[in-house]
Amino acid sequence: MIVRNCAGGVVFREDKVFILKNDKEQWVLPKGKIRNGLLPTETAVSRVEFETGVKANIVSTAGETSYEFFSLSREQPVYNMVTWYIMEAEDDKFKVNKEEGFSDGGFFSVEKAIEMISHNQDKSLVNLSYKKYIDLKEDFDTNRAYA
Repeated sequence: MIVRNCAGGVVFREDKVFILKNDKEQWVLPKGKIRNGLLPTETAVSRVEFETGVKANIVSTAGETSYEFFSLSREQPVYNMVTWYIMEAEDDKFKVNKEEGFSDGGFFSVEKAIEMISHNQDKSLVNLSYKKYIDLKEDFDTNRAYA
Protein backbone atom coordinates (compact mmCIF):
# COMPACT_ATOMS: atom_id res chain seq x y z
CA MET A 1 0.00 0.00 0.00
CA ILE A 2 1.19 3.49 -0.83
CA VAL A 3 0.86 5.99 2.05
CA ARG A 4 0.80 9.67 1.11
CA ASN A 5 0.88 12.78 3.30
CA CYS A 6 -1.24 15.53 1.80
CA ALA A 7 -2.42 19.03 2.70
CA GLY A 8 -5.34 21.13 1.60
CA GLY A 9 -7.51 24.12 2.26
CA VAL A 10 -11.06 24.83 3.30
CA VAL A 11 -11.19 28.19 1.53
CA PHE A 12 -13.76 30.77 2.58
CA ARG A 13 -14.75 34.07 1.06
CA GLU A 14 -17.24 35.69 3.43
CA ASP A 15 -20.10 33.16 3.78
CA LYS A 16 -19.01 30.97 0.85
CA VAL A 17 -16.59 28.06 0.51
CA PHE A 18 -14.67 26.89 -2.56
CA ILE A 19 -15.24 23.37 -3.89
CA LEU A 20 -14.14 21.56 -7.06
CA LYS A 21 -15.62 18.84 -9.27
CA ASN A 22 -12.95 16.24 -10.04
CA ASP A 23 -12.55 13.77 -12.90
CA LYS A 24 -14.75 11.24 -11.05
CA GLU A 25 -17.59 13.81 -10.95
CA GLN A 26 -17.11 14.20 -7.19
CA TRP A 27 -17.26 17.56 -5.43
CA VAL A 28 -14.13 17.90 -3.30
CA LEU A 29 -11.87 20.37 -1.51
CA PRO A 30 -8.52 21.44 -3.00
CA LYS A 31 -5.55 19.41 -1.74
CA GLY A 32 -2.38 17.70 -2.87
CA LYS A 33 0.54 15.50 -1.93
CA ILE A 34 3.29 17.09 0.16
CA ARG A 35 6.44 17.01 -2.01
CA ASN A 36 10.01 18.24 -2.22
CA GLY A 37 10.39 18.85 1.50
CA LEU A 38 7.60 21.45 1.59
CA LEU A 39 5.73 22.09 4.82
CA PRO A 40 2.05 21.15 4.98
CA THR A 41 1.15 24.87 5.14
CA GLU A 42 3.17 25.60 1.99
CA THR A 43 1.57 22.67 0.20
CA ALA A 44 -1.95 23.75 1.18
CA VAL A 45 -1.44 27.32 -0.08
CA SER A 46 0.25 26.24 -3.32
CA ARG A 47 -2.26 23.47 -4.13
CA VAL A 48 -5.21 25.76 -3.52
CA GLU A 49 -3.78 28.29 -5.94
CA PHE A 50 -2.69 25.64 -8.47
CA GLU A 51 -6.05 23.82 -8.55
CA THR A 52 -8.38 26.80 -8.18
CA GLY A 53 -6.49 29.97 -9.10
CA VAL A 54 -7.52 31.36 -5.71
CA LYS A 55 -4.98 33.34 -3.70
CA ALA A 56 -5.71 32.54 -0.07
CA ASN A 57 -4.08 32.85 3.34
CA ILE A 58 -4.17 30.37 6.20
CA VAL A 59 -6.09 31.62 9.23
CA SER A 60 -6.11 28.44 11.34
CA THR A 61 -5.80 24.68 11.37
CA ALA A 62 -8.92 22.73 10.42
CA GLY A 63 -8.04 19.14 11.28
CA GLU A 64 -7.05 15.92 9.57
CA THR A 65 -8.84 13.34 7.49
CA SER A 66 -7.75 10.11 5.84
CA TYR A 67 -9.09 7.80 3.21
CA GLU A 68 -8.10 4.81 1.14
CA PHE A 69 -8.74 4.07 -2.52
CA PHE A 70 -7.51 1.65 -5.16
CA SER A 71 -5.29 3.28 -7.77
CA LEU A 72 -5.89 1.73 -11.18
CA SER A 73 -2.72 3.31 -12.59
CA ARG A 74 -0.57 2.02 -9.71
CA GLU A 75 -2.54 -1.23 -9.38
CA GLN A 76 -2.51 -1.02 -5.58
CA PRO A 77 -4.29 0.67 -2.66
CA VAL A 78 -3.36 4.24 -1.72
CA TYR A 79 -3.87 5.69 1.75
CA ASN A 80 -4.03 9.50 1.90
CA MET A 81 -3.61 11.37 5.18
CA VAL A 82 -4.67 15.01 4.72
CA THR A 83 -3.85 17.95 6.99
CA TRP A 84 -6.41 20.70 6.44
CA TYR A 85 -6.21 24.44 6.98
CA ILE A 86 -8.92 27.07 7.20
CA MET A 87 -8.08 29.66 4.58
CA GLU A 88 -9.47 33.01 3.54
CA ALA A 89 -9.49 34.03 -0.12
CA GLU A 90 -8.08 37.47 -0.94
CA ASP A 91 -10.93 38.03 -3.43
CA ASP A 92 -13.56 36.04 -5.31
CA LYS A 93 -11.48 35.46 -8.46
CA PHE A 94 -10.79 31.87 -9.44
CA LYS A 95 -9.78 29.72 -12.41
CA VAL A 96 -10.45 25.99 -12.17
CA ASN A 97 -7.43 24.02 -13.42
CA LYS A 98 -9.04 21.84 -16.10
CA GLU A 99 -5.64 20.40 -17.10
CA GLU A 100 -5.56 18.75 -13.65
CA GLY A 101 -8.87 17.02 -14.37
CA PHE A 102 -11.24 19.44 -12.64
CA SER A 103 -14.38 20.19 -14.66
CA ASP A 104 -16.08 22.75 -12.44
CA GLY A 105 -15.72 24.69 -9.24
CA GLY A 106 -16.46 27.89 -7.45
CA PHE A 107 -17.52 29.62 -4.29
CA PHE A 108 -20.83 28.29 -3.00
CA SER A 109 -22.81 29.10 0.11
CA VAL A 110 -21.70 26.82 2.91
CA GLU A 111 -25.13 25.16 3.04
CA LYS A 112 -25.19 24.52 -0.73
CA ALA A 113 -21.57 23.26 -0.72
CA ILE A 114 -22.32 20.79 2.09
CA GLU A 115 -25.20 19.41 -0.01
CA MET A 116 -22.94 19.13 -3.07
CA ILE A 117 -19.76 17.70 -1.47
CA SER A 118 -19.41 13.99 -2.22
CA HIS A 119 -17.72 12.66 0.92
CA ASN A 120 -19.25 12.83 4.40
CA GLN A 121 -15.98 13.58 6.18
CA ASP A 122 -15.47 16.58 3.87
CA LYS A 123 -19.01 17.77 4.62
CA SER A 124 -18.24 17.61 8.35
CA LEU A 125 -14.90 19.33 7.83
CA VAL A 126 -16.54 22.25 6.01
CA ASN A 127 -19.27 22.56 8.64
CA LEU A 128 -16.83 22.58 11.58
CA SER A 129 -14.34 24.80 9.76
CA TYR A 130 -16.99 27.39 8.96
CA LYS A 131 -18.02 27.60 12.62
CA LYS A 132 -14.38 28.07 13.62
CA TYR A 133 -13.84 30.61 10.82
CA ILE A 134 -16.83 32.69 12.01
CA ASP A 135 -15.58 32.57 15.62
CA LEU A 136 -12.09 33.66 14.54
CA LYS A 137 -13.52 36.56 12.52
CA GLU A 138 -15.70 37.68 15.44
CA ASP A 139 -12.73 37.52 17.82
CA PHE A 140 -10.61 39.51 15.37
CA ASP A 141 -13.32 42.16 14.88
CA THR A 142 -13.87 42.42 18.65
CA ASN A 143 -10.15 42.80 19.36
CA ARG A 144 -9.78 45.36 16.57
CA ALA A 145 -12.67 47.39 18.01
CA TYR A 146 -10.86 47.63 21.36
CA ALA A 147 -7.48 48.50 19.85
